[in-house]
Amino acid sequence: MTRFSVRSESFPLAQTFTISRGAKTTADVVVVELSRDGCVGRGECVPYPRYNESVAGTIDALESLRPQVESDLDGSTTRLSSPKSELAEVRAALQRALPPGAARNALDCALWDLEAKLSSRPVYELAGLAAPRPLATAYTLSLDDPEIMGRAAAQHADRPLLKIKLAGRDDLDRVAAIRANAPDSTLIVDANEGWSADQVEPHSAALARLGVALIEQPLPADQDALLAEFEHPVPFCADESCHTAADLAELASRYECVNLKLDKTGGFSEGLRLAAEARACGLDLMVGCMIATSLAMAPAVLLAQQARFVDLDGPLLLQKDREHGLRYEGSLLHLPHPQLWG
Repeated sequence: MTRFSVRSESFPLAQTFTISRGAKTTADVVVVELSRDGCVGRGECVPYPRYNESVAGTIDALESLRPQVESDLDGSTTRLSSPKSELAEVRAALQRALPPGAARNALDCALWDLEAKLSSRPVYELAGLAAPRPLATAYTLSLDDPEIMGRAAAQHADRPLLKIKLAGRDDLDRVAAIRANAPDSTLIVDANEGWSADQVEPHSAALARLGVALIEQPLPADQDALLAEFEHPVPFCADESCHTAADLAELASRYECVNLKLDKTGGFSEGLRLAAEARACGLDLMVGCMIATSLAMAPAVLLAQQARFVDLDGPLLLQKDREHGLRYEGSLLHLPHPQLWG
C-alpha cells in the first residue's frame, strides 16, 4: 500500500534575492512523498504568486487527490499498489487530474522517483534518455543598483555563464557594469516582463554591443505578440509566456528560445514533451528553475542535457541545501545522488 504525504518547508536564502516583481529572503517549497514497499519517492515544487499559486493552495490541491493517489488515481483498476510498470499510467492520469503548475510538478516527480526506486532503474533509463553528464550552469545576479551588481559580477567573474536580473530603468548601466567586471563570461539577461514596448529594440541593440547572448521575457506575457515586429540582434527567450508544449506553436514566431521550468510544465512528464516539441518547432531550449533545493533541481538536470542554456543554480542561492544535495564545483553541476532523486 502506498502512503502519500505533503508538507511545506522553508529554506533561508544566502542573501535577499530581487527581481522586477519584488524581493524574497526564503525559498518556500512544498514536498510530496510517496512511500511503498520500503521505498520513498519524492518531489519538490515552488508555488509562484505570478501564476496565482500559494503554498497553502498547493497543499490543498495535493491533499484533495489523496484518496485517488492512495487508491485509484485514474478512476480505473490501476492502483499505486499495482506492478511498477503501471506507474506510467498513474502519471498519465495525473496529467488529467491536475493542471500544469507547482502541485502537479511535485506529485509527478515523486511518481517518477518512486518507480526508479522500486525498479532499481534510474529515471533517465525509464524515460528513454541517454545517460546524463555534468553540466555548466548559469549563476544568477540579483537585481540591484549598477555599482552593486558590478561588484557582484567581479566576485563571480570566473563563472562561464552569468544570468542578470533586469527591470527596465538603468538596465544598460547594470549590464555595462557587469560586463566591465566579468569580461570573459557569457551573459544572459532576464527582464521578468519588466520592459516597455519602446525599450525592446534599443535595449536589444545596446545589449548586442555588450555581448549579451540571450534576452529572457522582455515584455509581459499578454503583450508578447509585439515581439514578432521588433528587430532584435539578441535572441529572445520565453519564460512567463511558456508553460507547456501546447504554447510552442504560437511562441515560435516571437521567440528563438523557451525556458523550460518544471513548476510551469507541471512536472517531468510534460517537461519531456515540451523539450521534444521545442526541437520540432526549431526553438532553442533553456532549462531553468525557481529558487529551491536540490530536490527540485534533480529532475531538471536530466532535461538540461539537451539544453543550449542551463540555469539550475537554485541551491547556490540558499544558506543551506537539503541532505544529499547536488554537488557544484564552481559552475559545474554534477549528477544527482540516487538518495536525492531518480
